[in-house]
Amino acid sequence: QVQLVESGGGLVQPGGSLRLSCAASGSIFSVYAMGWYRQAPGKQRELVARITGSSTTNLVDSVKGRFTISRDNAKNTVFLQMNDLRPEDTAVYYCNAYHGALGEYWGQGTQVTVSS
Repeated sequence: QVQLVESGGGLVQPGGSLRLSCAASGSIFSVYAMGWYRQAPGKQRELVARITGSSTTNLVDSVKGRFTISRDNAKNTVFLQMNDLRPEDTAVYYCNAYHGALGEYWGQGTQVTVSS
């Protein structure tokens, strides 16, 4: 069992930055692949970025060059640094933990709003 708690969302102007954090507890954090997903109103939840236990990363094309995903296994935390934010980045951002044998877990989500 893994509990995930996101923080760091908020309101930011276009071109601004935010750093999301996801604190994990309850299991061996380092074995899980961690991901950030987002869901905008009226749209399906989509993968934004993923990082494996060994810190291999991949990001969706729309955020490459602007977002960075990282993890600190000693602190059981995964981060999403978001720069040059755009109105189309507005969504609820969810943290995800996945392991093929141990299961999949979600956080409660944090709202990111990009607006002037």
